[in-house]
Amino acid sequence: MNTNRKVSADSKQKIRTRYREAAQSEIEVIPAECTEGIAIEQKKLKVAAYVRVSTENDAQTSSYELQAREFTERIKANPNWEFVDIYGDDGISGTGLSHRKGMLQMLEDAEAGKIQYILAKNIARFARNVTDCSAVISRLRDLNVGVHFDESNLDTLDENGACILTIFAALAEEESRSKSSRMNWSIENRFKRGIFLTPKLLGYDLDVNGDLVVNPNEAETVKVIYYLYVNGRSVAEIANLLTEYKRTTKTGNKVWNPASINDVIENERYCGDVLARKTYTPDFRTHKSVKNRRNRNQYRQHNHHEPIVSRDVYDAAKLLKSYGQYCRSIPVLSVIDDGILRGYVPIDINWTGFTVEDYKRACESAGQTEFETTVTEITVTEISYVTGCEIVRADYFSLLEKPHIVMKNGKLKFSTVCLKKFEDVEHVELLLNTLKKTIAVRPCSAGNPNAIRWGQLHDKRLVSRTMSCKGLSGILFALMNWEEKSTYKFIGQFLRNSEEKLLLFELDETAAGQSRYIGEWDSMRPARELEEMNILTTTTLNELLKEAETIIEGWERKTDE
Repeated sequence: MNTNRKVSADSKQKIRTRYREAAQSEIEVIPAECTEGIAIEQKKLKVAAYVRVSTENDAQTSSYELQAREFTERIKANPNWEFVDIYGDDGISGTGLSHRKGMLQMLEDAEAGKIQYILAKNIARFARNVTDCSAVISRLRDLNVGVHFDESNLDTLDENGACILTIFAALAEEESRSKSSRMNWSIENRFKRGIFLTPKLLGYDLDVNGDLVVNPNEAETVKVIYYLYVNGRSVAEIANLLTEYKRTTKTGNKVWNPASINDVIENERYCGDVLARKTYTPDFRTHKSVKNRRNRNQYRQHNHHEPIVSRDVYDAAKLLKSYGQYCRSIPVLSVIDDGILRGYVPIDINWTGFTVEDYKRACESAGQTEFETTVTEITVTEISYVTGCEIVRADYFSLLEKPHIVMKNGKLKFSTVCLKKFEDVEHVELLLNTLKKTIAVRPCSAGNPNAIRWGQLHDKRLVSRTMSCKGLSGILFALMNWEEKSTYKFIGQFLRNSEEKLLLFELDETAAGQSRYIGEWDSMRPARELEEMNILTTTTLNELLKEAETIIEGWERKTDE
């Protein structure tokens, strides 16, 4: 006999008997205060409404105001309802909550017990993201706060409404996705046909056709920005100057900052071009724009409209911008065409705008060949050559008494011996001869555009300092095929002729000694500018600076008036 089966049958019989013999007369029934059958309009509630439109155009603004007015009148017309507020987000997308201040404030007030019921036009106005919509509704349901959507006649406190709501929210999200896809298709086809978006831009107005037309007054500001920048003024200095003269931005702001100056410098429209789709939005939910790094097609049209600055000025500014933290004027490629430094090219040690080939062409333009030697008259007390000796690596000798340069990790340092050879000279100019593979160092004034301050005063004594030299090191490493992570030391020769002084550093370890130079040293001879190799010549830079100064003088006269 199965004992377990018998026990189970007995238990079931006891349960049946208990329910049949239960005496209802002994139970007191406490009636519920039934509210489910009462229409929502008849309940005593603190009621608010939520309104949102996604753009700031006039049509959407009127829609926003009409919704707000309708809900306000409707709530106040019901004697059972207490009007709380109209919460709204004007011109804000519905695909994300983080930037919807009105929605966030409404949730905060609901948690504080200020709201019991919320009216909304439809789910799409409330949220177009299933995750966000469900999260908000759940959060409000936990607070026993309901939301009523007019168009679908759904109430979130209704059991059936919650399920239907999720379906509607998913449809609303899909609508956003479809709308985003249509907009991207439209933008793509507009750009293909050269129909570009023309946002408001400093220096231009839009005509009846939406085309850019130069605004003469604003164009003055644009020109001053470019002309001062290519002449070495920093973006911070330019911003301070424009603020001082109360020049207005396109939005009417009279306070400038470096970022706004950078925006002008980097905008190709000022030279008459258009580059479309610089940014794109990868996720329609967040609407966050990111820089287009060839992730999407881009479209460029040259000479699209009237420029404010020339293409050369724009290119020079763009090149200088890539220069980074060193804000100096555009270096001009030049060469010394005679004297002991014939064929040498002055260099800016950090400028990366010229290539090895540029320097080679500049050296060759002086008419010097690769096999021509530099010949100099020197005193035996400075350098002597002993016959019968082999040329060996420089690092076999002590560097303590020899002028030398150390280059490592994009940094450059002259030895103290170098500074002593030039006595109290604080600024020097470096020159490169790619044919001889030699660097020359000569004294110069602080005003020289290529001047470097190779030492600093310490206890009334000039001490060598470490300098950045990314431009120079890049050229030398490419010229000599050196390893970038290695440290290089160059042994120098000090040359002197009367009052003229030079340091020469051979980059090639096998380079032979110097021969005799017949003729005038002329070591301080100015370099001849190579106009055909420069974006902007010195003359052009000076003309641009003069024009900028003339414009600023005009601003001063207007201020005085």
